[in-house]
Amino acid sequence: MESRVQPVVRDIHIYPVKSVGGFRLDEVEVEPWGPAGDRRWMVVDADGKAVTQREQARLALAAAGTLPDGGIRLSAPGQEDLTVSVPEPIGASGVSLFGKKVKAIPAADAAHEWFSDYLGAQVRLVHLDDPATRRPIDPDFALPGETVSFADGFPLLVTTLASLDALNSLIAQGDRPQEGPLPMNRFRPNVVVDGTDAWAEDDWSRIAIGELAFRVAKPCGRCVITTTDQSSAERGREPLRTLGRHRRFGTKLVFGQNIVPERPGVIRTGDPVRVLA
Repeated sequence: MESRVQPVVRDIHIYPVKSVGGFRLDEVEVEPWGPAGDRRWMVVDADGKAVTQREQARLALAAAGTLPDGGIRLSAPGQEDLTVSVPEPIGASGVSLFGKKVKAIPAADAAHEWFSDYLGAQVRLVHLDDPATRRPIDPDFALPGETVSFADGFPLLVTTLASLDALNSLIAQGDRPQEGPLPMNRFRPNVVVDGTDAWAEDDWSRIAIGELAFRVAKPCGRCVITTTDQSSAERGREPLRTLGRHRRFGTKLVFGQNIVPERPGVIRTGDPVRVLA
């Protein structure tokens, strides 16, 4: 059942480099493949396979800010800040993300060296030059022609504060209460909604944020990244332990919903969130 309080957007976040720290915005342009500037860059290993916090928890401590020209500014403990320009759209090569090939453009050598030094492994930074064509959404959950950035699978992820509160209550009642309460940044959402009932998002199939409508594609199955403290890169057992007991949907441990915009536009903090279906 929906709360009688008008739900609103509490926070908006983007993450310019996949699995690297992002930042909060008061408003963002929503493009067909996701928020402008969100996950257009990704770290890959020597074989071209995506490197995320699943393999390198230290990525949590790095941060990336966006520049007006689409470039990024990187920072991390022990590293000099580095400005990375958008590479020329030539020399696209195939990289691997969840076993699927995606064409991407290598960044400058300085960016490869920066991440390799930081992670202690030979890695490269790549840029998604044409998100309109490079990576289709899983056809089992997509409409024809829908694409996505380097996000795990869908243009945006929405979570609710009421569900986080409910999850933290369950963690407090479990066998590892010392690991809670967890902050929302464990779940790396794009949009955080306030004013719903706990788990109200389970019943959403279509919502409006401000003037934009979104299709709710599927619940978000969670991985080991959620067990990584985003301020220390240390791993625990929560929230997966509690999600496994209380939020198992088939084989997935669920928190949040993946959504797809029906058209481009702008969303802002404070925008009302309405359930359309």
